[in-house]
Amino acid sequence: MRRLRARLAAASRGDEGSILPLTFGYAALCLVAVLVCVDATSLYLAQKRLDALADAAALAGADGFALTVVDGEPRAQLREQDVRAQAEALVVAVGGDAVLVSAGTPDGVSARATVAGTWHPPVFAPFVPAEVALESTATSRTALR
Repeated sequence: MRRLRARLAAASRGDEGSILPLTFGYAALCLVAVLVCVDATSLYLAQKRLDALADAAALAGADGFALTVVDGEPRAQLREQDVRAQAEALVVAVGGDAVLVSAGTPDGVSARATVAGTWHPPVFAPFVPAEVALESTATSRTALR
């Protein structure tokens, strides 16, 4: 019994203070995880904002139609320059640092707009790039066919 107590006492003396580095290591790991999660959330929200801007630009472009009468029926016809002008005006007004990459009509009834921007992380975190190029494309059809 004395030998067991002596062994336990000798074993416990060698472990003193070893929990502190482990605690610091886990605290650093948790801090890095929180910072990466903050940056990932910011990137996700930046992409969603760019998606919404592309949707709005395509919708604005689809509203730039010209009415024509074909066989006694009114038709909405989109033109490239009108779609581009409407989408450009919207992106300049509300886009912030986003730019209109392209806008046009593939079939005369739909408007397609592509916008691009750059995301920068709000907080420094290891394993996160300094900037990420984002791009979003949306298509909208005219209400009148």
